[in-house]
Amino acid sequence: MGIGVGIFLIAVGAILAFAVDYSANNVDISAVGWILMAAGAVGILLDLIVFAPRRRVVGRPGAVVEERRVYEDDSRY
Repeated sequence: MGIGVGIFLIAVGAILAFAVDYSANNVDISAVGWILMAAGAVGILLDLIVFAPRRRVVGRPGAVVEERRVYEDDSRY
């Protein structure tokens, strides 16, 4: 789950928890909204803690990396 999905879950959960005035049988819409907000917050935290170190740039940002490829000349054929 990325940061965008986490923000989306928080937004939908907030709408369900605070703005919807609908009651369904055996389902508390407000509780569903709070659960979605919690899931979105946990998803954002996990994304920042687990996946953020993989996104870091090693070295200077914008530095030019030189790549050299050596091809052997096989002109025997």
